[in-house]
Amino acid sequence: MATLDLGLLERDMTAWRRDLHAHPEFGFEEKRTAAFVAAKLRDFGLDAVTEGVGGTGVVGTLKRGTGNRAIALRADMDALRIAEQGGLAYRSQVAGTMHACGHDGHTAMLLGAAWMLAADGGFDGTVHFVFQPAEEWGKGALAMLADGLMERFPFDEIYGLHNMPGLPVGHFQTRAGPIMSAEDNFEIVLTGVGGHAARPHHGNEVLVAACALVTSLQTIVSRRLSPTDIGVVSVTELITDGTRNALPGLARILGDARSFHPEISAEIEKQMRVIAAGTALGYNVAAAVTYTREFVPLLNDAALAEAAFAAARTVFEAGHVSTAGEPMTGSEDFARFLDHVPGCFVLVGNGERSAPLHNPGYDFNDAGLLHGARFHAAIARQRLAPT
Repeated sequence: MATLDLGLLERDMTAWRRDLHAHPEFGFEEKRTAAFVAAKLRDFGLDAVTEGVGGTGVVGTLKRGTGNRAIALRADMDALRIAEQGGLAYRSQVAGTMHACGHDGHTAMLLGAAWMLAADGGFDGTVHFVFQPAEEWGKGALAMLADGLMERFPFDEIYGLHNMPGLPVGHFQTRAGPIMSAEDNFEIVLTGVGGHAARPHHGNEVLVAACALVTSLQTIVSRRLSPTDIGVVSVTELITDGTRNALPGLARILGDARSFHPEISAEIEKQMRVIAAGTALGYNVAAAVTYTREFVPLLNDAALAEAAFAAARTVFEAGHVSTAGEPMTGSEDFARFLDHVPGCFVLVGNGERSAPLHNPGYDFNDAGLLHGARFHAAIARQRLAPT
C-alpha cells in the first residue's frame, strides 16, 4: 500500500465538512451536497459513481483484486429544519436549516475513507460507499432500497456510524443486538361540541378529556407493559380549536412511542386505542387514533459487532473501545438496510462538551473526522482481506 498523508487528509476533510455545514439541505433536497460528494468520488478515481439513487442519494463503487465479496459503508447527508445559533465562521447560510445532527461530519468521514481506500487499497473485493438522503424523517433508506440499491449495487454486509455528544473524541462504542429503538408516531383526534367558556354545560368540550387522556397514556409504560420491556410513550403536542373565551370542540394529541421489539410496539398501539376509546366514552366525545411506524429497531449482527470491535482496536487507542452500556431510544433508519443484509452501526465520540444532537448550538467536532474515516477503511480491509 502507498503511504497516505493523514495530516493532509484531515485538513481536507475539515474543509469539506465546514463547506457542507455552511450549505445544509433538508431530506430529498440534498442536490448541492450530492453533487459535492459525486465530484469528490470521481476525483478519487472510483470505478463508478452513480447519482440520483432514491432521489438524491449517491453510490460510489471501488473494486480491488479479484474477490467476489462486497460490503457497503453508509453515511447520511441531510440537515434539519432548525435555525442555527452561534457565531461560527462556517455557520449555516440557509435560514432555518442547519446540520444539527452531524451528518456533515458523517459525509466528510466517508469521503475520507473513500480517498484512503482508493489511494491505498489493501482489500480484495468491492466497497460501495452509500451516501443516503433523508435519514432524519426515516424515508431515505427506504427510497434507496425501492430504487434498487440491493440489486444495482449488491453487497453482503453494511456498516454505518454516528457521532455521540458526551463521548470523548477518540472513543468508540457499539454493541451486539439492539442499539437504537423503533419510532412510532401517533395522533389522537377528540371531537365534541365547543361553546362559550361561560356555559360549558351547553356543549361537549374536549379539553378536559384531552388532558385526562394525556395523563392516562402514561400508564401504558408504567402499568400495561412488563417492567422488563423497554418502552417510551411521549405526548409532544396538544392542539385545540379553542380560544380565550371559547371551549374547543376539537383537540389533537400528537406524539411518539419507542420500543425495541415489534410485539411491544403492537401492544403500545393496542393499549393506546383502548385508553382513547375509554376516555372518549367517559367524557361523551369521539376519538380517532392514527398510529404509524416510522423507524424499525436497529439490531446489530453479533458477529459483525465483534468484527467492528476488532477493526476499531486498530484505529483507536487502547482502552478507548468499549461496549455501549444500554440501547438508546433514539432511532436511525440505517436499520432498514438490516432487513436485507447483516450489519453493524457504531458510535464515535463528539466530545464531552458537545451540545446535544438536534440542538441549535450543536456543531460536529472536526477532531473526530480522521477517527471515523480510519474506522471505515479498517472495517473494509478487515472484511475484504486478501486471501
